[in-house]
Amino acid sequence: MNWCQRPGSFRMGLGSFVTDRPNKITIIERTEQDPDFVMMDDVEQSHPSTKLLWAPYKGGGNATPDVFATTGDFLKIWELRPREDAGRDHYGRRLPTAGSRSSIVPITVLKNQRRPNSAGHAPITSMDWNETDTNMVITCSVDTTCTVWDISTQQAKTQLIAHDREVYDVAFSRGSDVFASVGADGSLRMFDLRNLEHSTILYEAGPVPPEARVPPSGGNHLGGQPASGTDILPLLRLSWNKQDPNYIATFQTDSTAVLIMDVRVPAIPVTELRGHGSVVTAIGWAPHSSSHICTAADDKQALVWDISQPATEKRLQDPILAYSAEAAINQMSWSASAPDWVGISCGLTVQALRV
Repeated sequence: MNWCQRPGSFRMGLGSFVTDRPNKITIIERTEQDPDFVMMDDVEQSHPSTKLLWAPYKGGGNATPDVFATTGDFLKIWELRPREDAGRDHYGRRLPTAGSRSSIVPITVLKNQRRPNSAGHAPITSMDWNETDTNMVITCSVDTTCTVWDISTQQAKTQLIAHDREVYDVAFSRGSDVFASVGADGSLRMFDLRNLEHSTILYEAGPVPPEARVPPSGGNHLGGQPASGTDILPLLRLSWNKQDPNYIATFQTDSTAVLIMDVRVPAIPVTELRGHGSVVTAIGWAPHSSSHICTAADDKQALVWDISQPATEKRLQDPILAYSAEAAINQMSWSASAPDWVGISCGLTVQALRV
């Protein structure tokens, strides 16, 4: 899930994950006339989306299209158009509509290939949109690579082998050149597009500490089997602090802890957030503050932390805000256009929380 960045909008893009029927991409919005979210449009997908992100908004008002991207089997670029604009064919003739307020229109499909002209393609696990150069998108894949795409030319600009095993997440820093990735090898690595011959390993995970490990009856274990206490588990997600790019947050599989890393001091987390009672599922920095971060977990809790608070033994255990949902929270997104709001998904429900 992800909030649209257009100022004045209260709109989110959602991707489903179901196994017994086709998955969907859905756009929902709340307006002055609608106290709750209403669906604007949805599109069926043969595979679930691993990530959905709206393009950064750079001004231009209504002349700027509402573009978003999804990953999964491919990198797909979409546009949300008003109903009267969306329902036209390539000759400009109006097509019949089903009564939706807007329509999701496919723009392009980009296939990840580790070798040029190869027949197969590897699934894409995540992506990030560059906020400085909005034509630049980076993706990561189970084939160990990260690929930088130029959306304007619909071509890959560069591709590199980023990890020894599957890459699970990738994110740009502030600016257009530096990005970081995490993966199944348990490492957090930083790259610079101006010099891809070298990378910096910011962190290599060891076994999850016993006090942060979820008991065998809880959590989602790789391959359906509980990990032993000596296993080095993957780093699943990362979030780069865009207000203070010295800080990156990440977490491991089957862990209740979120690690805060300082790129100036590699190898050792500067802070660990230890407030959850079950597997951490999502993290996101505040778009307007350098010290606030939201975390969500299977314990039905969404927690907001202030990392500028004094930490005992480099650990924070008391968040400044907490929300208890009715089910395990599997995604969260902090709105850049309306920073007082955090969106969460729990079970079959999407909620907007005012912070």
